[in-house]
Amino acid sequence: MVLAIDAGNSKTDVACVGSDGTVLASARGAGFQPPRVGVAAAVDALASTVGEALAAARAAGTPVDVAEHVSACLANADLPVEEAELTAALHARGWGRTTQVLNDTFAVLRAGVDEPRGVAVVCGAGINCVGMLPDGRTARFPAIGKISGDWGGGAGLADEALWFAARAEDGRGEPTALARALPAHFGLDSMYALIEALHLGRIAAVRKHELTPVLFAAGADGDPVARSLVRRLAGEVVAMATVALERLDLLDEEAPLVLGGSVLAARHPQLDADIAELLAVNAPKAVVRVVTAAPVLGAALLGLDHIAAPAEARRTLRAHYGG
Repeated sequence: MVLAIDAGNSKTDVACVGSDGTVLASARGAGFQPPRVGVAAAVDALASTVGEALAAARAAGTPVDVAEHVSACLANADLPVEEAELTAALHARGWGRTTQVLNDTFAVLRAGVDEPRGVAVVCGAGINCVGMLPDGRTARFPAIGKISGDWGGGAGLADEALWFAARAEDGRGEPTALARALPAHFGLDSMYALIEALHLGRIAAVRKHELTPVLFAAGADGDPVARSLVRRLAGEVVAMATVALERLDLLDEEAPLVLGGSVLAARHPQLDADIAELLAVNAPKAVVRVVTAAPVLGAALLGLDHIAAPAEARRTLRAHYGG
């Protein structure tokens, strides 16, 4: 059995998968946030969800105590040193004979390709890009925010929209429809009122992500500021993808480019068109695929790759998740 784990910031999915690709049991738990609570506490929370999945597998008639392999794709495993630390922490729990931890972007990539070959860009709350080849080579970025050169993601876009809208209202910046649209989303009549509500906590900071779709709507309506932000995001997506493809020597041959995460999976027409236009110049042979299947599918496929399961097992697993 493969124990597949996809743990994001907001939720965790665990699946027990037979070597034939059959999903024996699954469980869902809370998010995985070692930077906030520490590695030990984060793994303790993960253990609760893993325990539910293993108990469900036993209840369904699978007499398993230890999986052949644990394939865990985890948020906040951004650097190889963090992957190594988390691999050791998970392996110490005794869930599998072998254990591999990868950043959760690798799960999105593997969910979107027929073999472990290609590049993925994920844009949800943040933005990240990874690539892999069947021989084990990978390409990746630190992806830990501005200090590692990142720009974009839903949270970043919301902050940019607020910045431009605030300056438009008080006269420091150019006019933009965002100055009216952002506060209107929360039933407010001015950016000043929205700034005050966010600052005093009357609107929780976590709700800023709701403003990202407002930004895209303003861009679709022709607002130049919103349009420029969407265009810049497209440029970031293509820049990351192009560099990763080049590092893996895939730039001059047809190779999958998987797009995932809530922002890219939403299929905003302007963003999609801008990405296609920029790819035509920078990576014309990239074959774009948008993946919407649960990322735990990718973690499970990586596990089946590790145990050298037959191709039919992968087809069975994909059919289960609709990937």
